[in-house]
Amino acid sequence: METVNASEGSVSPEQERRAGAAAQAPGRVTVVTGGGRGIGAATAVRLARAGHGVGIGYERDAEAAARTATAVREAGGEAVTFRMDVTDEDQVDALFTEVRERLGPVTGAVCNAGITGRLGRFTETPAAVMRRVTEVNVLGTLLCARRAVREMSTAYGGGGGAIVAVSSCAATLGSPGEYVHYAASKAAVDAMTVGLAKEYGPEGVRVNSVQPGSVLTGMHAAMGDPDRAWKKAEGTPLRRPGEPEEVADAIAWLLSDEASFTSGAMLRVSGGL
Repeated sequence: METVNASEGSVSPEQERRAGAAAQAPGRVTVVTGGGRGIGAATAVRLARAGHGVGIGYERDAEAAARTATAVREAGGEAVTFRMDVTDEDQVDALFTEVRERLGPVTGAVCNAGITGRLGRFTETPAAVMRRVTEVNVLGTLLCARRAVREMSTAYGGGGGAIVAVSSCAATLGSPGEYVHYAASKAAVDAMTVGLAKEYGPEGVRVNSVQPGSVLTGMHAAMGDPDRAWKKAEGTPLRRPGEPEEVADAIAWLLSDEASFTSGAMLRVSGGL
């Protein structure tokens, strides 16, 4: 680790920039996909408390998205909801355009939308399930990240910003006997994170990911095992599942000025797994 000794009272240009940003409290606008429930909803509310306007992308459940928007407003933020499919390029573009026009320039993006399919052995997983999981988790994340870069990169006229991709600790654990295809899709998300951080850091865009472990969301019921998070807790060093808000706190930090020198990182939020 490189250490720099500064004389007492000296302030670096970066410290001046951060202090000025905090004093001015500029408006931040962040797009959150999969924002209707679970980690996405918790993140939207957490960001509202930090002063962000939030664009909430959702695919099906308009009522859940509306509840998230209400919670965002109650937390002091502005909210826009937009129905879209992250695998459709035109719909992704429309989401970002709508958010920019209604809330202002986009300064952050949380690529959270993702699916798993049913739990099961790899040899019994239908190709159609593998294909859809790959489309949503990989292509969808790539499309959202690409549009976010185009909004924020200084090369495209933006003022810089930050992207957080929601990966999974499955990316390194492999998830044998449950959903190897899902684990593979999240490993791809982490590879994207590293590549984009290197490619667009010079243009003012930071890119990181979070790797949640078992978290108390409705995803487990969708997999076919509503109690899975608690079952998994037995093998977790902290002996409990995570709460969506705990992942949201990590995401909010990665988007904040406190993480201004953090890019290309995979932040594990998994209770020690």
